[in-house]
Amino acid sequence: MVETAYALYLLISIAITIWVAHTLHSHGEVFLIQCFGHDAVLARSTNDLLVVGFYLVNIGFITLTLSLGNEPTTYADAIRFLSSKVGLAVLVLGGMHFFNMSAIARFGRKVNDWLVESGPAAAAA
Repeated sequence: MVETAYALYLLISIAITIWVAHTLHSHGEVFLIQCFGHDAVLARSTNDLLVVGFYLVNIGFITLTLSLGNEPTTYADAIRFLSSKVGLAVLVLGGMHFFNMSAIARFGRKVNDWLVESGPAAAAA
């Protein structure tokens, strides 16, 4: 029972992490290109780095939370165990997403301003 609950937790949480990372990576590039002054190379590079960081933080969090809480002894305990652990992992995924979006929007505007300032006029000088 315990091993099955832990295996299901890892399987579900990591599958959700992979799905979210893939979705953010495939749909986030347009947003990043806009934030980074239409510099597609910088946007793709940043997008790839964000996915790596996303995986590292989330999989680290998922594995660290394995030791939290009581081990399930009944099916009802297993359902509570899975719902609380997967729910916590999903909340962390959502929190990371909003943090990343906020940071990218804020820093992306700065990068965009830098790119505009050092654009063709700066290159001609």
